[in-house]
Amino acid sequence: MKADIHPKYVTAEIRCACGNVIATRSTRPVIIVGICNVCHPFYTGTQKFVDTAGRVDKFQQRAAKTEAARVAFEATKKKKK
Repeated sequence: MKADIHPKYVTAEIRCACGNVIATRSTRPVIIVGICNVCHPFYTGTQKFVDTAGRVDKFQQRAAKTEAARVAFEATKKKKK
């Protein structure tokens, strides 16, 4: 391995536009993001669905099908044991 070619891995801060600060490690000392888990609508529970041409309904149906298939697969997997 060559010496002195790798970037420094330092303690870093991730700063959100809402004011939340997260401590981590990175090659950059400060990372500024526009949205984080504290202010994102999905995580705060204030999510709004804007239904354009039934896309949200189609997605929710697909997600329900996938979940049902996963549950059925796990049920057959447990029966085989």
